[in-house]
This record gives sequence, C-alpha cells and structure tokens, in this order.
Amino acid sequence: MAHVGAHVGAALMLEVAFRHRFPGLALDVAFEAPGGVTALFGPSGCGKSTAINAIAGLLRPDQGRIALEGRVLFDGRTNLSPQARRIGCVFQDARLFPHMTAAANLRYPSRWRRGAARDFDRIVEMLALGPLLARRPGTLSGGERQRVAIGRALLSGPALLVMDEPLAALDEARKAEIMPWLERLRDEIRLPILYVSHSVPEVLRLATTVVLMRQGRVTHSGPLAEILADPELAPQLGAREAGALIRATVEGREPDGMIRLATAGGPMLLPEPDLPPGRVLRLRILAHEVILARAAPQGLSALNVLPVRVTRVEGGLVQLALGNERMLAQVTPRSVKALELQPGSACHAIVKSVSVLPS
Repeated sequence: MAHVGAHVGAALMLEVAFRHRFPGLALDVAFEAPGGVTALFGPSGCGKSTAINAIAGLLRPDQGRIALEGRVLFDGRTNLSPQARRIGCVFQDARLFPHMTAAANLRYPSRWRRGAARDFDRIVEMLALGPLLARRPGTLSGGERQRVAIGRALLSGPALLVMDEPLAALDEARKAEIMPWLERLRDEIRLPILYVSHSVPEVLRLATTVVLMRQGRVTHSGPLAEILADPELAPQLGAREAGALIRATVEGREPDGMIRLATAGGPMLLPEPDLPPGRVLRLRILAHEVILARAAPQGLSALNVLPVRVTRVEGGLVQLALGNERMLAQVTPRSVKALELQPGSACHAIVKSVSVLPS
C-alpha cells in the first residue's frame, strides 16, 4: 500500500490530552504513542473505548488536544470529521455490510482513493482473503469476518489503525486463528496501531508500548518491557504477570539438543525446536519462576543461572539488572531480610522456566 509503505520505520507520534465528563465517570486522558503497537490496557469501564472514540472522531471531548504526526485532529478550534482523520477502525463486531460480499465490503472505503486497486490485491494476499471474496458476512466465521474488517480498515489508506478489542467477541479457537494475522500486520505493514484490550496474553504478544488506564485516567505509559519489569507497575497487569520480557539471540544447538541463547546477562539454554543461529527471540520470565541466591549455587537441576544486581525492592518484588535489561523475582519479606537484598546487591537469578514469545 502506497500510504502504509511510507510509514515503514517511521517514528509516528500520537499525542492525546483531553478531558470529558460522563455521569459517573470523569475522563482525564493524556499519553503519547510512538510507532509500533500501543496497547490501551485496563479493566472494563475504565475509559479505554471512550479514548478510542475521541481519537477516531466519534466523540467530541469537552476540552483538550489530539494530534497525529503533528496534524491537529482536535483542539479548541479544530474538530476534524472521522473521514478526515485518516484513522482506520476495527471493532469487536466486524460491522460489515451484510448484503455485500467480502470483496464489496473491502472496496467500500477505498472506492474513490487513488491506488486502491493495487492495494486491494496486496491486502487480499497478505490476509489470505481470496477464498472469502465472493461470500457474504453471514457465511463467514468470526475470525474470517475480523480479517475482512482489518482489510477494509487498511484499504481506507489510514495513517493510524485503531483496534477496539477486536478479539473480545471470539472464542479461543477463533482468537488463535486471527492472532498470527495481527502479528503479521504489526511486523510486515508496520502501520502504527492503537490496540484496546484487557487481555494480558494479547498485550504480551502484540504490544511494544502500553498505556495503563484506571477509572478514567492514565496511570502510566511506556515500553512494554519496562512496565513488566517494574515492581510497582507490573501488578496492574495482574498479580501473576509480573516478570520480564528480554531479548535473546540464538547462538546454536548443543550436542544434547538444547538451544543455546545469548542474552544481556549471559548464556541460557532452552529445549526449543530447531531455530536458526542469529534468530532474535523474546523471552518471558515470570517473577514467581525466579529464585535468588547470594552465592553461585551448585548442584542444581535448573539450567539457567544468571548473575544479576538488585536495583529496587518493592514489597515482595525485587527488580534485577540483567546487563542493560531488567527482570523481577518474587520473594518473601523474610527472604529479603535473610539475603540482605538492597539496591546494589550482587546475586544470582535461578530461572526455573522460560516462555518464548513470537518476535
């Protein structure tokens, strides 16, 4: 797509700062979103969808400013129509025209846009929509309808794609079906995406930046890896979701079949299927899967023991420096005292289990 291609590698910045009052809820939303996938995360009713509606032009806030790539969408003097904002939207329900075929639905928003015919073929191929083109929405599965809805949003020539809980109405099988397409959209099209969700697994697989919301306000925003490894912020994603998201590079395969990885804190071994040397992975290490030892442990069945340094201690979570990255360990107050853990303490992290996320 001509327009989408222009954004490959671009550092788009969405600037949002607005206030709006509803009966029982006062919104005060402010954040900036760089390129990649920015997830708006929080419990139901916290204002995520309202924020999306304000950005897309479906709601006029009481006051504030919203700008996309420096172009003002809304402020005290300007309030661009949804069509003029160049924002493609995908909602929980696909909102396809039931009397039109999938092909007609795809072409509807782009029927007057230059280059749309060329983009049509590319999007159909990328989302594997060819077999669906002659069918009507009523004959498609939930996952198939959402793929058509994504294609339709892309064919509108957007500068930003907004997705409001696009998997919420799907069962687990349909979610598993469509998630790889969302990852492909993120990695191949590289169109900036604002993704609303209250699902931690979705955020972990897709997001690069997270905006945490609660009771109508943004409590924090930043890179996903930083939030996951922050002992104060990580619990907002769920008590058992605190941990780390670190990068690793495949170095090779050991004689016993284990994969050897290079990380910022040293080598690790994983029983993964054959992966080519040089492949970059994202490793998820949960805080409750990490044990700390002040001295280098001996005689353990655990394969991965990494030298780390304590950077913060907050309640039952200890933040650790792993080279230039951060991870967490969940420990008891008794263990913090017994090990004399404090910022600057050197110790060893014994990693019991690791998950590999799609990179």
